[in-house]
Amino acid sequence: MATAVSTPSTEPVPPEEEAAATQIVLLDPAQVVRDECNARESDTEPDEELIASVKEIGVEETISVRPRPDGTYGAFKGWRRAQAQQIANATAEQDGRPARRIKAHVREDLVGRDGWTRFLSLVENKHREGMSERDILKSQELSLIDMSDIERKQAARALGVSRHAAKHAKAAQKLDDATLRRAAAGGMDLEQTAQLAEVEHVSGAERRLLRALGRDQEEGNGGRGHWDQELALLKAEQEDADARARAVEDLKEAGIPLLREPGWGQKDPSRPLAELTTGLGNPLTEDNHQGCPGHSARLDDEHQPVWHCADPAAYGHKVRPQPKKPRTAQDEQRAEERRKVIACNRAWKAAAGPRQDFVARLVRMKTLPEAARVFAQETVLTVPYFYSSWTDKHESATVARFLGIKEPEHADLSQTAAQLPKARVVNALFAHVAAACEYHIREPKTWSHLTAQQARYLLLLETLGQDDNGSYRLSEVEDEAVARHRPDTAA
Repeated sequence: MATAVSTPSTEPVPPEEEAAATQIVLLDPAQVVRDECNARESDTEPDEELIASVKEIGVEETISVRPRPDGTYGAFKGWRRAQAQQIANATAEQDGRPARRIKAHVREDLVGRDGWTRFLSLVENKHREGMSERDILKSQELSLIDMSDIERKQAARALGVSRHAAKHAKAAQKLDDATLRRAAAGGMDLEQTAQLAEVEHVSGAERRLLRALGRDQEEGNGGRGHWDQELALLKAEQEDADARARAVEDLKEAGIPLLREPGWGQKDPSRPLAELTTGLGNPLTEDNHQGCPGHSARLDDEHQPVWHCADPAAYGHKVRPQPKKPRTAQDEQRAEERRKVIACNRAWKAAAGPRQDFVARLVRMKTLPEAARVFAQETVLTVPYFYSSWTDKHESATVARFLGIKEPEHADLSQTAAQLPKARVVNALFAHVAAACEYHIREPKTWSHLTAQQARYLLLLETLGQDDNGSYRLSEVEDEAVARHRPDTAA
């Protein structure tokens, strides 16, 4: 039976509780059960030290509960303390101790408000020792989902997370416990932990992101330029791995064996069809070789199939007569150059993501940076070839995306122009010029022949990113590409 008492609480009552619970109630601990919205799901049992303390002096700190339909009370704060009192009461008579009741705030206002209940439990438990990162993430996700918009905004501010916290928390839970602990210890916030989960299967992803985060932290300006570039590169590598996996699956579905590289000391009898002929000397192609039991393939650097015969000698094919040339140092150099071209092409494509995100942030600033305004105005007034040729294409999706228009592929920019406030005209002008610049450097091989005009755009963004607390940085491949266009500071 619950009894109201006027004894003041031993812990401060938060403002949101003060109106709802003006008195503390003494409950029989047997009436208290764990609330289904208690944020702590691991380490929920009281330790021996807590039990010993409760046996001697009872529970000093008030717990928080809400009524349940069966007459019990669900503890969303202080469940371990309630259990300790239950254990103490079970042996009280034989030990000659009094069976004690427990002080509780009964929160009738929380009946049916699971999201807010879980949030209050999270705030209570998050700062206590022992709550796991996984419990924190799960509680953040579930509590923020099950709230009204007003409650969600207030809870997000209290937790210090973004409005997308529920989505990020759900994604982050894909990581194992050890990775979650390392991410938290390394200083990753909720969004960054979720981003790690996106790319965790890329080799070295965790190490590389922690290193990028460390570089951002060392600079001490709150930016995340290094993080964004490393994340973009990891996503590109993951997309490349996914493309290869799809190519392998396509071969499997077609019933075509994928040849593996031979092991150490093993001879590889297979040959590409381009090096083979039929017994009569006719060329072998994919079409006329499909009936051969040795029909197989390898994947090239672009994950395209190169058709092979697994054992030409066994299946009656002839090798085209060609003089065999020993592999030279020049061949090795060409192979290394080819590998670098592939890596740089992929990195250049990946760098477009962080770069365009930064441009979008610039465009949406209340006041466009002066250097960006001058760059845009000069481009429009001088009409360089790259700008005029881009305007002829009437491409508007990139401009719309920079302006923050939903569904940019279907945007009506004439309507946008009519509604654009005068104070935002220069921002829109920069969005237009930046879209032309982005089109000018869209090709993956641009890094290998960057012009001074293209470099000027990248160097402008680099400077603006530095001025914005390091929120944007050039990627490694961009930095290499602009190197020869940097002003000579020694002059």
